[in-house]
Amino acid sequence: MTLDQFRPLAEKGLSPFVRAANALGLSPDGVSVIAFACAVAAGVAFGLAPPSEAPLSYVAGSAFVLANGWLDLVDGALARAQGTDSSGGDLLDHVLDRYADIAVLVGLAAGIGRYGLGLAAVTGVLMTSYLGTQIQAVGIGREYGGLLGRADRLALVGIVGVVAAAVPDPLVGGLGVVGLLLVVFAIVGHLTALQRFRGAWADIG
Repeated sequence: MTLDQFRPLAEKGLSPFVRAANALGLSPDGVSVIAFACAVAAGVAFGLAPPSEAPLSYVAGSAFVLANGWLDLVDGALARAQGTDSSGGDLLDHVLDRYADIAVLVGLAAGIGRYGLGLAAVTGVLMTSYLGTQIQAVGIGREYGGLLGRADRLALVGIVGVVAAAVPDPLVGGLGVVGLLLVVFAIVGHLTALQRFRGAWADIG
C-alpha cells in the first residue's frame, strides 16, 4: 500500500497552484519553506493538549498536515515550470521534509504524553526515508515503495487528527487513535525500511 505511486496523477492537478505561486512571485525553495512551516504549525496544534481537551486544534493540525503534503508536490512542479530544478533545491526539499516529519510526530506524541511511542515512530519514519534516498545514492534510483510512503503517512495523520477530535477516548490498551497511529508508524515504518532494503539488495545482487 502506498499513495506515492499515484504521484504522477496528483501532479496533473497542480497547474492552478503552480500558476498561483508564480503570480505571487514565489520560488520553489520558498514553497518548500512554506510547506515546512505548515508542518511545524501542525506539530504545535497537535502538541497543545490531548484530543479530548482541544478537538479543534487537532482538526487544524490535520489541515496543516494536508497542506504540507500538497505544497510538497507544488514546489517540485513549480521548479520544473520555472526551469529552476536543481540538486540544491532537491537537497533543501529532502531536509525540510525530514524536519517536517519530526515536527508532526513530536507534536502528536507530546499532545498525548507518549514520548516513547513518539521516539519509536520517528525512528521508523526516518529510516524509511533514509532507505529511499540511500538507495538512490548507490545508483539504483529513488525508492518510494513499501508498506508506508510519505504520502501514506501524511494522509493517515490528516485522517486521524479529525477522528481523534471526534473519538478522543482510549480504544485499545489505554491508547486512542493518535497513540495507535504512532504504534503503526513505529512498526510499519521499520518494516517498510527493511522492505526497501531487501528490494535494493536484490537489485544490487
